[in-house]
Amino acid sequence: MTPAATSEEIKPAPRPTRSEPADDAGPTGGHLAGGADVRRLTAVDVRILEGVAIGTSTARLAASLYLSRQGIEYRIGLMMRHFQAANRPALVSRAHSLGVLSVGAWPPRVLPEFHESEKKVARTVP
Repeated sequence: MTPAATSEEIKPAPRPTRSEPADDAGPTGGHLAGGADVRRLTAVDVRILEGVAIGTSTARLAASLYLSRQGIEYRIGLMMRHFQAANRPALVSRAHSLGVLSVGAWPPRVLPEFHESEKKVARTVP
């Protein structure tokens, strides 16, 4: 390496990006450090992520949410792909490092700013 070489000349080649279909689970929440685009989570995804964070089994999550085991695995798989995590512990770690999960509290909770807002219908009182 010559003394004239700078760190700009040594940068690794950029990784090719894959184009994936848009996830229609909710609106995007914004870009955070690390290039992650954190979307707002549906109520079901919030409950599943909180369950995974405390170590709840798939069968127990399925029973408590009235979903099939395969449905729970599917939703976890979507979140793992979205958070770019290889497994459940990595999913929880990634969610925590991106600020999605609360800090300093047990059990960990998804922060309200990452909850998908429900459309509220105005009721008229007769």
